[in-house]
Amino acid sequence: GLFVTDYFTRTPRKLSPFHSFASIELFHFHIPEDTVIAVWNLITFKEQGGTFGDQCPDRSITVYFRSGAPSVINPLHTHFPRDTAVPGSFALTLTWTLPNRTTGVFNVTSPLPGDWFLAAHLPKDEGKISVKGLYEECQYLFQPQLIVQRLVNIAVLYPGHVTEQSMAPHNRSCLYKVFVPSYTSRVLVEVLRCRGAEGCPLWLRVRAKAPPLHNSTTLDCREHTPCQLAQDLPFWQHWYYVLVEKHPGVPGTVSFQVTVQLTDCSRPSLARPPFLPSSASMNMPHSFGSAGGLALGDSPPPTSPNDTKHPVPISVTWHTEERCWPVRPTLRNELDTFSVHFYIFFGPNVSVPPDRPAVFVINLLPVLDSGGVLNLELRLNVSSLCGENVTVFGCLNHGVPLTSGDNTSVTCETESLAGFLLSVNATASLSRLRIPYPQTGSWYLSLRSLCATEHGFEPCTNVTAEVYLRAYLSPCINDCGIYGQCKLLRTNNYLYAACECKAGWNGWGCTDNAEAFSYGFQLLSTLLLCLSNVMFVPPVAIAVRSHYLLEAAVYIFTMFFSTFSHACAQPGIVVFCIMEYDVLQFCDFLGSLMSVWVTVIAMARLQPIVKQASVLYLLGAMLLSMALQMDRHGLWNLLGPSLFALGIMAVAWTARTIRRRHCYPPTWKRWAFYLCPGALIAAAAVLLYAFVETEENYFYIHSIWHLLIAGSVGFLLPPRAKPSRRLGPLPRRKGCGYQLCVNEQEELGLVDPAVASINSICTS
Repeated sequence: GLFVTDYFTRTPRKLSPFHSFASIELFHFHIPEDTVIAVWNLITFKEQGGTFGDQCPDRSITVYFRSGAPSVINPLHTHFPRDTAVPGSFALTLTWTLPNRTTGVFNVTSPLPGDWFLAAHLPKDEGKISVKGLYEECQYLFQPQLIVQRLVNIAVLYPGHVTEQSMAPHNRSCLYKVFVPSYTSRVLVEVLRCRGAEGCPLWLRVRAKAPPLHNSTTLDCREHTPCQLAQDLPFWQHWYYVLVEKHPGVPGTVSFQVTVQLTDCSRPSLARPPFLPSSASMNMPHSFGSAGGLALGDSPPPTSPNDTKHPVPISVTWHTEERCWPVRPTLRNELDTFSVHFYIFFGPNVSVPPDRPAVFVINLLPVLDSGGVLNLELRLNVSSLCGENVTVFGCLNHGVPLTSGDNTSVTCETESLAGFLLSVNATASLSRLRIPYPQTGSWYLSLRSLCATEHGFEPCTNVTAEVYLRAYLSPCINDCGIYGQCKLLRTNNYLYAACECKAGWNGWGCTDNAEAFSYGFQLLSTLLLCLSNVMFVPPVAIAVRSHYLLEAAVYIFTMFFSTFSHACAQPGIVVFCIMEYDVLQFCDFLGSLMSVWVTVIAMARLQPIVKQASVLYLLGAMLLSMALQMDRHGLWNLLGPSLFALGIMAVAWTARTIRRRHCYPPTWKRWAFYLCPGALIAAAAVLLYAFVETEENYFYIHSIWHLLIAGSVGFLLPPRAKPSRRLGPLPRRKGCGYQLCVNEQEELGLVDPAVASINSICTS
């Protein structure tokens, strides 16, 4: 056959340590139909400061694979919420082979077609809070690449028709496919008139959606006559692949015929018509390959004049379990992203008769609906049971409804079909099911009522149970509760939702309280962060006493917004917000930096040197506002204005030292008891903030930061300036026979010389 190779790649992304599903990197791929092998090339490399991170430590990278929807991962082994079904996925851990680069390969033979999702993350770290820009962080970048190899022109089998095939000695197998429409209860594949050197040395393999594997449903035609392989409850609206494989070491050519028969459960007295139907009548895709047998590695055989495809009589024996019941549709009502309600016509109360099941279908749109949570709720109306011990069982299956004829069976699974079971009775009248990241397509819910007896469950008589049915799609489980936030995330054009928990709570619905903060701890942490700002009261009093009224106003502003910013940002339920948190945070940061700015400018004592020193206060406010708007957490955007203020102070002190020929400040007591302790306290606060603070110790380390910064301001704020001496009258000057008397305030620079008045004109 002809193979075509396709190549897909994604942009490298920075990986983050795992804290919740919101911290993973998700990659979306699409595998085409008829793919025989998919190879993922997983490239990981380190970067530090724009160069290769050879000095970065090796950290393991975990990658998850899942078909149809994103993986539901749980690397921290937290508890899932009640009534939550956890779909399986495959995980792979990458180890480093080179100092700054590693590559992993993941092969999937005959993968399922459609959407595939990869999720990658780093292991959980200690939660250190790093200051942005303080040092170059190690970045771990991950880039997946996909190479697929698919077959083209796979032979298509038509139900009720025979396809003849001769397998040459150098060929090992022949691959076919057949489309299974809705309301099909059975697929029967049969090999006829098999002739070879050793009888019928063939294996017959069948698989849904993708070419068969070695562990697919297999039949050895040597040991079974006739060579028939049946698939009960096949997936509707999907391709089934048939692989006829020759035993190894068999010489010569093997000829055979292959036919497929589909059982239509909507018409129990009829099989699929033996004539060749059109694609529209079978609801088949219009582009589905060739219509003849094709051996792998061989070209299609020429068509004989008398047509190798001809109808054959089909003998079908029908059983009661092959009946299928009408499927009631649901009405889709989209309210918002991942907020979809599925309404039942003439519902939501559903009557479940005793003699037959009630079947409903829920259609999830491809890609759009797989990033949320599918919720199902059953509530039994106990008054409708008429005193009988009735239990209503619900089976939720993907792709095909499970309506077994065994009335006493309460299982929702078969060898090839998985499902979820719900049950309600008079004792437990409510049942829920949540499926995070469900596979898209058709989900079928089958409801049956059985009566419990001492011999087990038996069919009920003359009791029609009434059930309230609710099905809907939500972004997160219970909106993540009170200790979490449901976040809408995006990777390229794919949207998905995940919970981000707080206050020590974990899990998919933020319901795992193994490490949760108690109410007392939440209250204590809130009080520490808020009341530690009271330490700004002494600096305010010192500033007012020293006539630094502008500085005192800035300290009050900082104390107020820092208190309410931390009260609003608490992760638990002890939260109090007087306005939006973003506004509170901006004012908190602005007040903190302005406190440093006005304190340093006050220490410079620029008034005797610069006549309009107040301009610097306004300049600082504008520069700091601009820096905070650019990057609120950037180191140099915040440190730059502070260093500029320190430079102004250093220039002012140097000018005074040179002019007075004496060190400024002049007294050693000022250095020993105020400046040095204040500088040490401020340096200790900066070191704690930059290198010690983590997510676990944030509450008390940041409270200590508040105390130290406020305390350093009290030490560094200079004392009140001594009033300058009033100058005496200026000596009179004589000239031109007149004596001019000039306003003394003009000499002191307190008025504009242009408007100075002549007090007197005296004769000499």
